[in-house]
Amino acid sequence: MQIGVVGKPNVGKSTFFSAATLIDVEMQNYPFTTIEPNKGIGFVRVECADKFFDVQCNPRTGYCINHVRFVPVELIDVAGLVPGASEGKGLGNKFLDDLRQANALIHVIDLSGSTNEKGESITKNSYDPAEDVLFLEKEIDLWFLGIIKKNWGKFAKIPVKEKNKKLDAMAQNLSGIGASALQIDRAVSKLKLWEKKFAEWEEKDFEDFAKAVREESKPIIIAANKADIASEETLKKLKQRFPEKMIIACSAVSELTLKKAAKEKVITYVPGEKSFEKIRELNEKQEKGLEYIQKKVLEKFGGTGVQEILDKAVFDFLHYIAVFPGGVKKLSDSEGNVLPDCLLMPPNSTTLDFAFKLHTDLGENFIRAIDVKTKQMVGKEHELKNRDVIEIIFNKK
Repeated sequence: MQIGVVGKPNVGKSTFFSAATLIDVEMQNYPFTTIEPNKGIGFVRVECADKFFDVQCNPRTGYCINHVRFVPVELIDVAGLVPGASEGKGLGNKFLDDLRQANALIHVIDLSGSTNEKGESITKNSYDPAEDVLFLEKEIDLWFLGIIKKNWGKFAKIPVKEKNKKLDAMAQNLSGIGASALQIDRAVSKLKLWEKKFAEWEEKDFEDFAKAVREESKPIIIAANKADIASEETLKKLKQRFPEKMIIACSAVSELTLKKAAKEKVITYVPGEKSFEKIRELNEKQEKGLEYIQKKVLEKFGGTGVQEILDKAVFDFLHYIAVFPGGVKKLSDSEGNVLPDCLLMPPNSTTLDFAFKLHTDLGENFIRAIDVKTKQMVGKEHELKNRDVIEIIFNKK
């Protein structure tokens, strides 16, 4: 799974990425600071299965605090997008190519209205952030449209009537947009375009399809950044204008500050919480900075928003579930690590899918599985639930 962090230059996109991953990237007050994409690991919160068994887990990847498991996900921070990117303006072509494999997008906007359409700093509240929401979706839709029309001739004249064969032809020739066959099927079905022959598609059909397949394959959550210096009215208006979109207020710089302070053992802070604890004396500047974050960010918004955005991107948008490998007789691995792994699985995953995710041999030699919590035997088609603990029984050849 990969989550793309996108937006125009100078809105705090790279700050958001750094706050999520604690990877230092160049952050300057001018456009196109990010040229090559930055990749790193962020974490999503899951109530750990160790609580059910009244034990303490020992994760091999990620970490666990007070029975809250932080599970790794890959993030990619790409070059800033400007209007006209789909035509190659700015670093548009590169930006869009870098996003090809992303499962979902976090669109960082400047809620304070202090960054214009080109990514240049301007007076606060002199630009409407709603324009950024519209332009980014438009540019990605146009990018999709360009790829679709460029490749259409490769399969549009194939004389097939069966839907499955049509779908296979589309999926193979439209791989450049990073959409699965299922996502393409949903987009075409939503528009009722299966009823038309490929050769009969009109311009509006192409445009509607590009938008629909983008919505299916690249769902977008809006990170309304710099919320602490923006007016409450701006956020309210933005949500009223786009009631169908998930818009979450955030302060990426506050999250980054808290995580760095925790790393330096100045405070204790659990990402996603609405408070922190000081553990040693601070100088006046540190006191004022942390006091500002507590009152203007954590108390006002219930957190910095960064963790909430990551969690909702994975669990609310992509509907992934967290599944733990384990055994009825033993929850630990050969090295004594209790519940060492937690895997994020797509919706409707089965025990067989989980077995293959763990190892190809487990999937190919699958016999049955055991729901460790209930100790019940389940078959290969058993659909998994969030926070299941599963033991795979397989033929050890």
